[in-house]
Order: sequence, then structure tokens, then C-alpha cells
Amino acid sequence: MMRDVLLLLLGAHLAYAGTHSLRYFYTAVSGISDFPEFTMVGLVDEGQFMYFDSNIMKAVPKTEWMRQSEGADYWDEETQIGIGIHQTYKVNIQTLKGRFNQTTGVHSFQFMYGCELHDDGTKGGYMQYGYDGEDFLSLDKSSLTWTAANPQAVITKVKWDSTRAETKSETNYLENICIEWLQKYVRYGKDTLERKVSPQVSLLQKDPLSPVTCHTTGFYPSGVTITWQKNGQDHDEDVDLGELIINEDGTFQRASTLNVKPEEWKNNKFSCVVEHQGKTIREILTEDKIKTNYAPFPIGIIIGIVVAVLLLIVIGVAGYKVYQKKKGFKPVNGSDDGSNSSAHTDPKA
Repeated sequence: MMRDVLLLLLGAHLAYAGTHSLRYFYTAVSGISDFPEFTMVGLVDEGQFMYFDSNIMKAVPKTEWMRQSEGADYWDEETQIGIGIHQTYKVNIQTLKGRFNQTTGVHSFQFMYGCELHDDGTKGGYMQYGYDGEDFLSLDKSSLTWTAANPQAVITKVKWDSTRAETKSETNYLENICIEWLQKYVRYGKDTLERKVSPQVSLLQKDPLSPVTCHTTGFYPSGVTITWQKNGQDHDEDVDLGELIINEDGTFQRASTLNVKPEEWKNNKFSCVVEHQGKTIREILTEDKIKTNYAPFPIGIIIGIVVAVLLLIVIGVAGYKVYQKKKGFKPVNGSDDGSNSSAHTDPKA
């Protein structure tokens, strides 16, 4: 189960298109004694740049470029936002437990919001709530209304739809203020966020009878395509494409497994084709190209999985399946006046 949630989470994080993106994840959890009640995580281009939780009660930078670019006033304001939202979310999660007739067990209330800016100047923004791994509410910017995913969410929808001025303010945040902050953060971290690193490609096999995996690692940005060819033709059958995983250094890795018997790939010409940033790398599948791991599992994969697990813990997602194919997020209230913070406060459900 932990592995499934991990892969779904990473898929959700890394599947979004767009040149640059700014996103926030707010998560409240109840029923877990050794886990923070509330976490707030900010990401630029899939990389975490700030963090707050209800145990440390302090917002902290997670990149050197943020540490060097923003002073004490910024982090004090982020801390106050986190403290305020923590209290609101404690109320919200209890309110929703009541609506769903729940008294015990582990429950989560999550809010995500953000924006993205593409090469051609187009931009997008999204706000969405989830409860216990299912859709709850999402913002429809075109109608300035909220969409309820279940009967329990209708009460909140009616309440929030009645404050149209606030919804306009939220839409303005997504379309303008969020973009301004995104551009500022990209300037701060330009050397890191706009770097281009080509992938390292390896063919891996656990033992002579196992499927062969085409493993790519160390690439940035995250967009990579991995396909297989058989005798010069695209081969889509018997192929399992893995999720993107973040490496310790902020680069990415991804793998594609060819599930055919050894005699088939030995009697045909199979190739793994990797495309990244306009560059194509082709590895022809032959026995001498395969790296076996009768010995230790490749260290790059281990590090990536460890970091991914840490990311999962940091974000504090419980039952995150709802977001696997979604584009969503949002804070539902707060100042849109271009103050020192790019995060938002949040209203009661």
C-alpha cells in the first residue's frame, strides 16, 4: 500500500506539463499520534523550496537559493500563515468527520493550489480540496463557483459560492499574483531551475530470466520519453512504464520494463529509445549491454526511492489517489495584495 501511494503521489507531482510551476500542498491528518497534525509544502518546478509543520511551528527554506533570497520578514509571515491555517484545518477535519459520521480512524483533509507558466506565455491555475483520498471541492474559474464531488461537500459549496467577491480574488491570485511569485522564484533559482542535464541510460536485469529494464537517471528537467522498438518498429506491448522519481540532487529518474522472454529479445532487435530536451539516446538490447544486479541494486535507484519516500512523509499525504490524474490546488482566502508571502490563508469548511 505504501508503495502504491508513493507512486501515485510522485505521478501526480511530476506529470504536470508547463515550463515553470508553483504549487502548495496543505495537509491535515488526524488519528496518527507520531505525525504532524498539519504540514504546508511549497514546490517550484516539482522541487520543494519551503516547508512548515505543526510540530516545528516554523516555516523554513528547503533550497539554498531561497535561503539566500528571502529574509526574516518573509519567513516570519510564512510561519504565521502556517500557524493560522493549522488551527483552521483542525476545525475543518473535525467538521468533515462529523458530516461523514466518523468518530475514529485515520483521516486526512488536503488542499492544493498553484499556477504554471508555459513557453508560449500561456498560464494556468488550479485549486482543489480532497478528503480521505477522494475529491471534495474544486474551483471552476470560468463560472467562479465551486464544484462539489459528494453530498457532504455541498454545504461548503453553497457557503463559499455565496461570497463571489472572494472567489474573484482567488481567481485573480491564480492568474496574476501566483504567476508573479513564480517568476520571482524562478529568478531566484535560475541556475538550478533552468539547468538542462541529459539522462544516463542503462539496461538492467535482475537475473537471466527476468524482464529487462531501461533505466534513465540524472536528468533535468523532468520531461522524458522512454519507448521500445522491435526490429525498427514501435513496440508498445508488454511494456511497463514506471513513475518519475526525484533523486537526492533534484534530478529525476524513470524506468521502463520490457516484459518479454529472453529468447524473444535475443532473436529480435530490441532498442530502448530515450528522448529528453530534443536529444535522443538509443540503447540496443544485447547481452553485453545489460548490467545485472545479482549484486546490490543500483545505488541511483535506491537513493531515488529513499528521497521519494522522504518527500511523501514531508508532504504528509494520506490516501492521495484522488490527485493522480488531476491538476488542482488552491488556498481559499487570504490577501492578494502582493505582500511578502506567496502562500494563502484558508476558510472554514
